[in-house]
Amino acid sequence: MPPAKRANQADIAEKLGVSVSTVSRALANEVGISDAVRRDVQRVARLLGYKSKHAPLSGNLDKRAVALVPLSGAMGSLASFYHGIVEGMRAQAAEAGIALDVRLVNEDMVTLDFLSKQVAKSDAAGVVLAGIDPGDDIIAWAEENDVVIVLANGIDTRMRLSSAAPANFFGAYMAARHLLDAGHRKILHYTFRNRPTILQRQRGFEAAIAAHPEATGIVVCSNDRSIKQLLADLLAGRYDVTALFCWNDSVAVSMVEALLGPDSSMPPHFSIMGFDDLPIAGMANPRLSTVGVDREAIGRGVIQVLARRLDGDLAVQQLEIGLALIPGETVFTIPAA
Repeated sequence: MPPAKRANQADIAEKLGVSVSTVSRALANEVGISDAVRRDVQRVARLLGYKSKHAPLSGNLDKRAVALVPLSGAMGSLASFYHGIVEGMRAQAAEAGIALDVRLVNEDMVTLDFLSKQVAKSDAAGVVLAGIDPGDDIIAWAEENDVVIVLANGIDTRMRLSSAAPANFFGAYMAARHLLDAGHRKILHYTFRNRPTILQRQRGFEAAIAAHPEATGIVVCSNDRSIKQLLADLLAGRYDVTALFCWNDSVAVSMVEALLGPDSSMPPHFSIMGFDDLPIAGMANPRLSTVGVDREAIGRGVIQVLARRLDGDLAVQQLEIGLALIPGETVFTIPAA
């Protein structure tokens, strides 16, 4: 097989639809070339692996990025979750020399038209979508326009976009194992159909149950049964389970008083596990047992991935941040028979 042809200035010019002279002057940092054109030339040169005879392609002209964070997540029960991610992104962006513009947005408004306007307004070469799953049209537009999109607390199951997210599968496996190790054999997992990250938690739960020959797992989706309905079902003994694993802490904490409080009719040793270790988990009485997510590490990780993409690394990378079991006080051991 003949060696791959090395990229040259004509390749860069063709990619951008500009003259070879413009490419040459941009690479040499000559006057008379706008920052936008210089940034585009340098970014495409990196992407194509072009080796310049001039000084190494450096500087922060092409290192501007906009991060879109869902307003509902930043203001609702997940406020502390996304606050941690944003703090991590800002800290890592400062170290990497990336000018990061963080914006709170209504998730439903993140259409192709909206995103393209945000990129044009901020003159960004990269976009971080935090907890927002882009449609195929947005991904295709980014590829066509050499805009780097990375996901924070998200994952592209078709592996077109790089991402940084909690190790959701293994975190849920860990949570289910904690309940199994405490002697529970009939466990209900309460989840919802929405994001691929949450589906990974369900898959982790199912894997842990499948690995234990005596265990039975039940999956109930919030799309089908509301929290109020599930509570009524549990109190009525409908599912005949001894433990509940919720997809996040907010949902789990909302059930603690009804299921574990002094007036609860649930059987002894009934247990509850959450996920995320949000501040609300520590405020619960008793303290919620959960799985801890390092939110700042997610933020730092996504900017590290973004920086590599902006530097021309074309490999799609799905970074998973390790999790930790937080034993808490809501998992009780079932005495051996």
